[in-house]
Amino acid sequence: MATKAAIPAKIDIRSLRSALESLRGTDELLVSDREINPQLELAALSKHFDGGAAMLFDTVKGYPNARLLTNLFASEERVSRMFGVDDPRQFKFRAVDAIHRPLPPVTVDSKDAPCQEVVITNNINVWDIVPMIQHTEKDPGRTLGAGNTLVTGKYFWGGTHISYNRMNFRGPDFSSFQISPGSHTDMIATEWYRKGPIPMTINIGVPPACTLLAGGGFVYMILPKGCDEIGVAGAMQGYPVELVKAKTVDALAIAQAEYVIEGYLDTTQKVWESEEAEKAQRQGVYPFHPEWAGYMGKAYRTYKFQVTGVTHRKQKPIYYGLIVHSFDDHFVDTLMREAMFYELADRICPGLCVDTHIPMPMTDWGGCIFQIRKRRARDEGYTKNILTAALACSLGSKLMIAVDSDINIYNMDDMMWALTTRVDTSSGIQTVCKGGAGQAFQPSDRSSAGDKDWTTTNIRFGGGLAIDATIPFVYKDAFERPPYPVAKVDPSKWFSKEEMEIARKSMTDYGRFLAKTGF
Repeated sequence: MATKAAIPAKIDIRSLRSALESLRGTDELLVSDREINPQLELAALSKHFDGGAAMLFDTVKGYPNARLLTNLFASEERVSRMFGVDDPRQFKFRAVDAIHRPLPPVTVDSKDAPCQEVVITNNINVWDIVPMIQHTEKDPGRTLGAGNTLVTGKYFWGGTHISYNRMNFRGPDFSSFQISPGSHTDMIATEWYRKGPIPMTINIGVPPACTLLAGGGFVYMILPKGCDEIGVAGAMQGYPVELVKAKTVDALAIAQAEYVIEGYLDTTQKVWESEEAEKAQRQGVYPFHPEWAGYMGKAYRTYKFQVTGVTHRKQKPIYYGLIVHSFDDHFVDTLMREAMFYELADRICPGLCVDTHIPMPMTDWGGCIFQIRKRRARDEGYTKNILTAALACSLGSKLMIAVDSDINIYNMDDMMWALTTRVDTSSGIQTVCKGGAGQAFQPSDRSSAGDKDWTTTNIRFGGGLAIDATIPFVYKDAFERPPYPVAKVDPSKWFSKEEMEIARKSMTDYGRFLAKTGF
């Protein structure tokens, strides 16, 4: 079978569909015209190819004018190339530059906004329009987790905010609306609590840069309330994000979105996330869809989102069925978070941190690895400041690790070697934020609260672990790694190219790293 083309050198990321067109015909996108059921089938296929190619389905059961997409962000190489970055490990530095130099959005006329080609304001039934998906058989049915909530103007202190908020439509035109404690959306709901409806739009199938910012929150020392998150997205893509005035509420929508659900958050009413939880009148007990930590989510009682209108593209709008705790979800959430943790460390002690990484096993919000290069004795102590600040500023984080610059933070074998041989257990391990606010979506936070009846609140209390696996500067000579002379000895003197390939076939990734570095 002939090999398809690789990722193109230039990808049009003005919109989701233009990005997909740029990938069409390559190994990065599978397209199928076979009918797919949004109930379970999309999520299962996403898992079958977790970390692999994006998949676009042109025929959706029950929705003749819709398409389903999954796994677009499942490969960090693909995402990096979409933004013109050849090496995924350099992506964070491009993102840091965008945080420093946001490019404000522009507002366009409705006629120039594809998301408003079709406008529905009467007899609204979201179920008939949007092909929401079901993740597992334990879910309370099909739910909406792919929507990018957009809040702008006075409701976000003059800035722009975009985020993911899980929703379950309990009726044709109203939904539950889950808000993570401490998030920007939580700040908005607190500020405007019972002061009237909070207008917002739920944008589905948005430009890739907007997806990045929607998933990359929770480091609010770097992106504080009132900041321009859409402006950062604009800087990431290299031109302003286009917004358009909503048709039914005082809010803005993303002009290049596939679907937009307009409405308002009602802080005077509560809605249960599932029928089962409502019948039992119990929170945090009955299943919802899976969550970022890798466990089944639980259903809670939330504020009500009231729909006032739905708009969408006329021709086959695309629902991006992002499933939770997947490589797709991981890179949506972590590519910007790595950049924000790097920036956080650099603000605490400029130049000390040289890289950051959040591997898949650490989960989306679970923590971060900081690569530290100590330059002098007085750098001691700043490492712990960085770890403590990182845990304190990001709800849900459980583990922050610092290692030296000779450790390969992208190789978990080398990370385990560093933890085994370099941690001083008397001073290098700290429990941070014990008793502080945690995440209801993190089971360890719920269990550490010592309360099995979670009827009154979804804020739990737990702690995070900070591990300093860096070498004390004054003892660095004692930790010298053995410099095997790999650069001076050429194996081709003894073996042919074919023989060397055979010899290396059984080598692990860690073995290849050691062979390359001489460690």
